[in-house]
Amino acid sequence: MISRPVRKPGGFSLIELLVVVLIISLLLTLGAVGLRGIGGKGVTTAVTTTEAVFDEARSIAVGKGTKARVLIDVNDINSLDNYKRRILIAYEELDEQGEPKEGQWALASRAVMLPERTYFSQTFSKKEHEKGTGELEEMNLAINKTAFDGKYLYYEFNSEGICTTPGASFVIGTGARPDGQEPRVTGEGKRDFAGFVVWRNGRTSLFRGPDEIGIPSDATNF
Repeated sequence: MISRPVRKPGGFSLIELLVVVLIISLLLTLGAVGLRGIGGKGVTTAVTTTEAVFDEARSIAVGKGTKARVLIDVNDINSLDNYKRRILIAYEELDEQGEPKEGQWALASRAVMLPERTYFSQTFSKKEHEKGTGELEEMNLAINKTAFDGKYLYYEFNSEGICTTPGASFVIGTGARPDGQEPRVTGEGKRDFAGFVVWRNGRTSLFRGPDEIGIPSDATNF
């Protein structure tokens, strides 16, 4: 009877292990570069939360067959809690025939608050981001609720879920806001901005750093 030599289970050679380690290192480096400049924890959380708000607004517009708007509170500069931090969704009400009631809006859900020391940037959020031009539209919300009535900036979706200002940018930054003043960039929050562009179909494209947003190195306000 002829016996066959038994082969020992093969293992990784030192060179193979080094190659694997090198690949993992490269992937980690690329990931770090891709995430660099997205913003601090508060800003990153705010962007993720706001993207979900835009998705909800679009779904409401399609589901109800009417206009829906993402609203940013700019009503009372003396309000430390709400000013440029509170975000709402409102939709235009319909009559019994399914026709929109001109100028009659209802709130779709509870307000969303951006994290502490995080504010919407009216200066760097543009109606046409690629051109760096255009101010966002304003509206006066009047639903006979003192806590919510007032002035808001807005982004709109129509009944087909199409963004009526495709290419508009939504920018958030970290800073401080003394009583009765606009938010300002602070030392530790220098250029700590993030956000996204909203496209026609409601999809968003994240900015990968302040340079993509067009924020100068000496920016001091929002």
